[in-house]
Amino acid sequence: MASKKLTLLFGLLCLFLSYSYGQVGQSYDVRDSSLIPTRRLAQHNEFLNNAYPFPAKPRNEWEIGVKGGYTYGLTDIQNWGPTGGFGVHVRKALGYVFSLRAEYDWIRLRGLNYQPTQAYGKNLVLASYYGNGSQLNAPYIFNNYRSTVHELSLQGVFTLNNINFHKAKTSWNMYFFGGPGLATYSTFMKTVSSSGAPYDYTDIFNQFNGQFDYKHRKDIRSALKNKLNGDWSTMAERGSTNGTLGGAPIMLVGVVGIGFQFKLNDKFNIAVEDKFTFTSSDLIDGQQWQNNYTPSAVTSIAQTRSADSYNFLSVGINYNIFGKHAVEPLWWLNPLDYAYNEINAPRHMKLPKPVLDDADGDGVTDQFDLEPNTPKGSPVDSHGVSRDTDGDGVPDFKDKELITPTQCQPVDADGVGKCPDPQCCKDLKAYIDSNGGGIGHKCNIGDLPSITFKGRSVTLSKDAKALLASTAEKLRNSPNCKIAVIGYGESSKSAQQLSWDRVNGVINYLVEKEGISSDRFIFRYGQSGGEENTVDLKDGTGEEGPNTVPAPHPNLHKK
Repeated sequence: MASKKLTLLFGLLCLFLSYSYGQVGQSYDVRDSSLIPTRRLAQHNEFLNNAYPFPAKPRNEWEIGVKGGYTYGLTDIQNWGPTGGFGVHVRKALGYVFSLRAEYDWIRLRGLNYQPTQAYGKNLVLASYYGNGSQLNAPYIFNNYRSTVHELSLQGVFTLNNINFHKAKTSWNMYFFGGPGLATYSTFMKTVSSSGAPYDYTDIFNQFNGQFDYKHRKDIRSALKNKLNGDWSTMAERGSTNGTLGGAPIMLVGVVGIGFQFKLNDKFNIAVEDKFTFTSSDLIDGQQWQNNYTPSAVTSIAQTRSADSYNFLSVGINYNIFGKHAVEPLWWLNPLDYAYNEINAPRHMKLPKPVLDDADGDGVTDQFDLEPNTPKGSPVDSHGVSRDTDGDGVPDFKDKELITPTQCQPVDADGVGKCPDPQCCKDLKAYIDSNGGGIGHKCNIGDLPSITFKGRSVTLSKDAKALLASTAEKLRNSPNCKIAVIGYGESSKSAQQLSWDRVNGVINYLVEKEGISSDRFIFRYGQSGGEENTVDLKDGTGEEGPNTVPAPHPNLHKK
């Protein structure tokens, strides 16, 4: 129950840390001089001045960590059961891949053989309790031990996955580590029961009738654990291969392992590691002699000289310290991040000034110029096309009448239009002509219809065609009459072009379908004072005007 509560508390702590500090942040600014140590400022300044291509390595944080977990001994005596240990370390990056770590570990190991032995004569400690075991009737015993190891090591750590080509940073790390170290140990055995006498294993031997095989190992070990009720009071034999420290043996060790770190935020991360330790001693379990169980004879005693080792599987939490004016430990940073960001959005690299061709010098580069041969000094629009302010088809640079009213168009080659007489003059002229004083007179053709179009259509409806057929009949009966075809819409180029299209459609229908001569029509479009969706037919006898007019905005007409 207690272990479940600790697990829940640890999970809540990790959740709090991940939310209180936020998730993975962005990389540091390589131009920030406060992050660079004094000894590398010269390189940093050269980089800022574009005299050196590589930014200086920043000052980065140290890591401290604590861990705890499960330990397992690989010795001449089998493991008793679950044992544990804890450790602390400090780690410093020397580069983006390699770092150094100094670590202290406290390791507890414990062992118990399920097979008995009589071959303990050369183990001076056991022989002092049970004799030299040289006779067949010597008592059987079961080897056991408990050892406490203090280990100090210096490890090189190699990070494998922080150099990424497709993302800026990683939220986890995988690493290998290894290195030398020193360790000391103290080993104790249970040889004396709570009554003060050496353990007598005769009852265990009889209980299993000498059947100490692998199949019965669990039952044998359970019975032994119930029997071994005394303290770990007997100190085992100790070696001094590499000297002693305060009477405790010192041994050389080598450690190797693999680990995974999972980032909670820029300060905390969780680590899962498996560390294996090789030692130079065969006495961590207190036994260095071959002494397997042989039921028919005393086992021959042979010294194996196989050094003991142990494994430490742990879970820990790490914290980054010394963070003022420093970035995260380099094994969390991607050294390619700066290069990719600079390529994507340059802030430091020297870029050449772009030179874009503009052959006609109108201010619009050739790749965007729709009129690449505009005369020098000609005003153009954003696409390099010569401006035509009044839309009369003559560009501004050679238009002598920059603003020509629509009613005065078409214009001549210089952009000058011919405006029609005012209505009062036309009425006066018609009056004079009707009394024989002019060149013409109004005819009695009667009322003429208006042709209506829907929306922006230029197509004649059936009703419109019927009205035009009636008008054609009147024109045939009045051969001296002329008709003015009038369209409206002067508000925009689009309206003017639409008006022209409709007037042109009406005249073409009367000429091509009804056989009326085009000379009998006066072409007027873009007029004011009328309905834009209507084309009016009026008596134009005695009036002057063209019977055909160029489209005012032919480009717009094409679109």
